[in-house]
Amino acid sequence: MTHSPRDTPRPPDSPDICSPAPAKARFWDRLARRYAAAPIADMPGYDRTLQRTQQWLQPHHRVLEIGCGTGTTALRLAPGVARYVATDVSGQMIAIARQKLAGQPCEQLRFETADADAITHDRGSCDAVIAFNVLHLVTDLDGAMAACAEALRPGGLFISKTPCLSEMNPLIPWVALPVMRAIGKAPPVHCLNEEDLTAAMKRQDLALITVERHASRGRDTRPYIVARKR
Repeated sequence: MTHSPRDTPRPPDSPDICSPAPAKARFWDRLARRYAAAPIADMPGYDRTLQRTQQWLQPHHRVLEIGCGTGTTALRLAPGVARYVATDVSGQMIAIARQKLAGQPCEQLRFETADADAITHDRGSCDAVIAFNVLHLVTDLDGAMAACAEALRPGGLFISKTPCLSEMNPLIPWVALPVMRAIGKAPPVHCLNEEDLTAAMKRQDLALITVERHASRGRDTRPYIVARKR
């Protein structure tokens, strides 16, 4: 994350600004190459999410993305805004994202290593904060939501899409996930549902605008939620 908004993009090899939690970083660093190579499971659903997000973003917007992974979403959305800072706890994920950016230059976009649990963006410096597939992975949901809300200007948008494990087959969160965590194959995960997410947003004075489901097949357990800072 940045300590202050800047209009001039920082060179991609500049040092990162904050040190992420080492344990989380190591876990995702190990998975980075495999994650980058894996196909998106529901491409029509993913495209629908990006199309809807593009409808909310404006050319003058300053955007912060937390949990950007290897940058696929940022590379799609950044050309339509004035500034886009995409962050992830994994330095290896960010390294891959920067490689993609080198092959697909976008002057509005920069990638930085930063922990979603330790957002340090200036108060009111963002028009939109994007959090796709990361809120279930933060250590402190309310703390992360509070930091996101603080980074937004009044009227700014919080746009999220979050896996809700408590809406899935109960064998996944209560049997499969604990086993995978015990053998180091899964990180700590919140078993959330839609109500947990909307309640966390309301506690930060974020007014709900829309709650949607974008999956193209089967039951969609990843609600897409847009909220506005009052």
